[in-house]
Amino acid sequence: MGVSGSGKTSVGKALAERLGWSYEDADDFHPPANVAKMSAGHPLNDDDRWPWLRAIAAEIDKVADGGGRVVFGCSALKRSYRDVLVHGRADTRIVYLDGSRETIAARIAARHHHFMPPGLLDSQFATLEPPGADEQPIVVGIDNTIEQIVDGIVAQLPVAAAPRDVAE
Repeated sequence: MGVSGSGKTSVGKALAERLGWSYEDADDFHPPANVAKMSAGHPLNDDDRWPWLRAIAAEIDKVADGGGRVVFGCSALKRSYRDVLVHGRADTRIVYLDGSRETIAARIAARHHHFMPPGLLDSQFATLEPPGADEQPIVVGIDNTIEQIVDGIVAQLPVAAAPRDVAE
């Protein structure tokens, strides 16, 4: 999890590959109306997000209950959003990709063909509620290479719990 430009897709795909798990991008679960709204430069509100978050949670349940494992790249900026995604599952962990506004703004400015315009970054940081200790997050800084970030995540995965899903 993290704001747009924090590396959710790149890190999530690399983490999934390292673990031998599947990868899903939460952006693929947005209904067309949400994508159109963001493309027009308008931030989503909670009414836009609830069906999207429930669809992601349902996919996590489907994969995990079927014996699979998945890394999901998802902004999950608020605690209430993460509560919908995790919904009490002991086999699901949140990975928070933590970075400064300046670093992330530079990344967003450098990328092309993404529906999140740079102007919405301020609204993402205004919405961001970093995960609390009670969520048992895996927190990693984004000022390293993707391989180093993945190393940091894997080092924090609980060996005994062997989580089935990692939502980031």
